[in-house]
Amino acid sequence: MLDSVLQDVKLFKEEEDEVFGPLPIASSSQPEKKKRKVVEHEKIYLDNLPCSETYERSYMHRSPITHVVVTKTDFVITASNDGHIKFWKKQEEGIEFVKHFRSHLGVIHSICTNYNGTLLCTVASDKAMKVFDVINFDMINMIKLDFTPLTVECIHYLGDAIPTAAVSDQDSSRVHIYDCKGNGTPLHVLDRLHTKPVVLIKFNPIYQVVVSVDKAGILEYWSGYKQEFKFPKCVHFESKLDTDLFEFAKNKTYPSGLSFSPDGNKFVTISMDRKRGEKT
Repeated sequence: MLDSVLQDVKLFKEEEDEVFGPLPIASSSQPEKKKRKVVEHEKIYLDNLPCSETYERSYMHRSPITHVVVTKTDFVITASNDGHIKFWKKQEEGIEFVKHFRSHLGVIHSICTNYNGTLLCTVASDKAMKVFDVINFDMINMIKLDFTPLTVECIHYLGDAIPTAAVSDQDSSRVHIYDCKGNGTPLHVLDRLHTKPVVLIKFNPIYQVVVSVDKAGILEYWSGYKQEFKFPKCVHFESKLDTDLFEFAKNKTYPSGLSFSPDGNKFVTISMDRKRGEKT
């Protein structure tokens, strides 16, 4: 009998010795409450959430949208960073999808429409310029470039025999002038106008004046094809020293956007230093 008890004690000790490490902690009956994360100014954010009744729907691209233009022919044209272009028609309520193009194999750098909204030009990192007939939703020309384009602008007006567009070079100060419906040979190259790559070209159809801006913040005024790209006669200054056009260069910045007023007498800019300016 004693031997049997001793044997049981020995087996118990052996089983006890097989347990390694600390024993699991017994779970408490009430779980620990998690601390609620407090967002600073939470009430302000909640009060400013969109709740307007005018919001109806969203219109999608597969990739982020990089450019939006609205034409005088009531079309909205959007471009995304995967090289796609979409045409939309403005309606009494909202917009209606019209057509979709895989326009470029690279990232679209710039798009523009002409003065009356009948032509669209796009340039991209694939070294190509595409020209579209906006009214008929059709691509009418493709021009292969021997440089990487940075920006494009249509610089022709009513009565011009040639629908011209200006394209800047990403790696030089040159601006190339093309016939939008031509064979791709430049009509003219402006190689002494700027000293740095041109980031912005805008056409004022009221006075038929082109304003271009380079990375040094220098603005230049010039004319189109009919006036042989000379300094325009309609401006009221002979030297830029008499104007505020050196303000961007003084502040070591340059405009990232420029838009003319409907009467053509003023333009407004937004700059890389996040400041807004207005010129007359």
